[in-house]
Amino acid sequence: MKRSVRILWRTFIIGVVCFNVFILLINFGLLGYMPPKEAYENPSSALSSEIYAADGTLLGRYFVQDRSNSNYSEISPNVINALVATEDERFYDHSGIDPIATVAIPLYMLKGGKRGSSTITQQLAKNLFGRQHANIFTMPFIKLKEWVMAVRLERNLTKNEIITLYLNTVPFPDNVYGIKNAALTFYNKTPDKLTADEAAVLVGTLKGNTLYNPRTHPERALDRRNTVLALMAKNGKIGSAEASELQKKPIELDYHKIDYHEGIAPYFRQVVEQDVKKMLKDIKKPGSDESYDLYKDGLKIYTTLDMRMQRYAEQAVEQHMTQLQKLFIAQSGYKDGSIWAKNATASKTLGQQIKSCDRYDDLKEQGMADDQILKELAKPIKMKVFAWNKTHLKDTVMSPIDSIKYMRMFLQAGFMAMDPYTGEVKAWVGGINHDYYQYDHVNINTKRQVGSTIKPLLYCLAVDNGFSPCGTVSTLPQLFDGYKTPYNAGGGSSTQTTMSRALAFSINNAALYLLKQVGINAFVDFVHKCGIQANIDKVPASALGVSDISLYEMLGAYTMFPSGGMNTQPLYITKIEDKNGNLLKSFVPVQKEIINPNTAFKMVKMMRGVVDFGTGRRMRSMYGLRGDIAGKTGTTNSQADAWFIGYTPQILAGAWVGCDDRFLSFRSEALGQGSAAALPIWAFFMNRVYNDKSLDIKQDIRFKEPEGFDDCNVTDPTSLERSGLNDTGGSNDSSVNEQAPVVPGVDDYGQ
Repeated sequence: MKRSVRILWRTFIIGVVCFNVFILLINFGLLGYMPPKEAYENPSSALSSEIYAADGTLLGRYFVQDRSNSNYSEISPNVINALVATEDERFYDHSGIDPIATVAIPLYMLKGGKRGSSTITQQLAKNLFGRQHANIFTMPFIKLKEWVMAVRLERNLTKNEIITLYLNTVPFPDNVYGIKNAALTFYNKTPDKLTADEAAVLVGTLKGNTLYNPRTHPERALDRRNTVLALMAKNGKIGSAEASELQKKPIELDYHKIDYHEGIAPYFRQVVEQDVKKMLKDIKKPGSDESYDLYKDGLKIYTTLDMRMQRYAEQAVEQHMTQLQKLFIAQSGYKDGSIWAKNATASKTLGQQIKSCDRYDDLKEQGMADDQILKELAKPIKMKVFAWNKTHLKDTVMSPIDSIKYMRMFLQAGFMAMDPYTGEVKAWVGGINHDYYQYDHVNINTKRQVGSTIKPLLYCLAVDNGFSPCGTVSTLPQLFDGYKTPYNAGGGSSTQTTMSRALAFSINNAALYLLKQVGINAFVDFVHKCGIQANIDKVPASALGVSDISLYEMLGAYTMFPSGGMNTQPLYITKIEDKNGNLLKSFVPVQKEIINPNTAFKMVKMMRGVVDFGTGRRMRSMYGLRGDIAGKTGTTNSQADAWFIGYTPQILAGAWVGCDDRFLSFRSEALGQGSAAALPIWAFFMNRVYNDKSLDIKQDIRFKEPEGFDDCNVTDPTSLERSGLNDTGGSNDSSVNEQAPVVPGVDDYGQ
């Protein structure tokens, strides 16, 4: 044998031995990190957690990568066939590495072409374990590692498991991971329902998820889809005739990308996200000290939200706020922005807002002085801002400073609806637009002065302690211990009136009278007993709603009226499961009896008077709602806060309206009072609810009177007129003029 041949063989054998030793070193992790054996037996990747409405509708996801899992049986064969035909036609024949494709690479390179040899299993290894420090020098070594990992995966998983895991981890366009999310995003259907051409579109994007994005590059996506269909026909996955017919079809998407701001109930999803994150700190993974991660562990969170009611609530808020904002901004000093210069508090707030904006920080980092920054921020530029139009967006030219003024002058709203018996939250609208205003005006941490919506709690305490709704109460100023002069918050022309009328017309001095009878300390204790956690100052004005309390807490307190005395705290999460469906935590209503059924029904009848003939009577006259409705309006000083909380025998709901900056408010009592600014949202919502027969919320259902109820004949409007008591001079919530006459210098927190 020639010496050259011996050298060649020796070199070849040494090369093979060295290559195998090299592979063994890689396999045992001696040339860098290799995932442990367990990682191949139970491979995983970051899984988005999903939040569901009461009917099982997917509300949204929480994720680092927007990814959800599907089982093999939940994926259409069309997807499997398209993937194998396009990415790895010998997938079912090799053991992780395709020797034919690997050997063919040099031939394609000699011809000046490119051809990848990575199998589906190798690509899965890359998706699962990633590539670190990849560059032209390290890539051959990384490829060898992926060979080893691919072989390990093949030894531990079946072919069906490999292809399923691949489809669950691969990235699709628009930062969507996994076939389930891709199918839902681009076709609004689950992956088992994807047709051959739809599957070809999605699989086609794997060659370049930006380049072949069917939403942004439809022509490229169409060409790529047709290539995939041709490969499916070539590999016998579909017939040639079928492929030809499908190639003639246009791409028709049904795009539904779920993101943080878009979609239904964004404020609700935000609250659930924060609550679940706190809960998970105390829930450990089995056999580990590690807590679950909301963004990576694929949890499933089930809620009480009713999709239909949520839509009606969002529509009601938009319907009313669109019109109310026009009236609000038409006030002098608002449209021209001069209020920001006339009001010292406004000027100070504007300065704080300017310094907290990103553009201010950027200019500060560039070394600009404050006066230079202010000049720069006063220059008009092109921008997009929120507007009450179809797109909720408008292009405009204004200075950054003017844009801050513009955005702060939008009225905000909060609305929540719940089942008063079970506590289940049915609808939650935390603001007017989550894109621009993420601050939630419903949750327990957002507190505003509640005005006269606190009065039913005071009246309830009085009734529970022997006061009769048909008995009389004083409407004169009240002198409290520690005060030198009587407190006059408005009482009208009469010196006394019936208790039922006092609540119906929200007479402030009557509330002060009742507070003096039951005692301030007893009232504050009772408010907390009703589930309100907010601080309540022990002052006479506590009876008029001077305290800041959340809409969430107020609704919880009101549950005792329609439920016959049972206080039920709001409940919006029913259970949390892990990715395998194992229960991690469940939730049940928190209930306690606060008052007896007789007291509850007396309150129902008095609060029904608010709607039938009191400060909320426009519910009947303007919005045409009939049936049993009870509730209470509320307005605070200078109309900074407008409230309405109402209930029927089946549902309890509340609305709040106001600006985030309290100095921005309606000057007109007629426009800014609770019955004008907040009540319409409740009315629009309930009209939609009543009209949806599938909800089974009926107008002809009556509040249930307790057996043996001692009816004290709550005063009705006709008897008020006959008795001469039906004057509105002392009303703090009338639909025409809510604010009663007050002694100068005395704050009025009524209405």
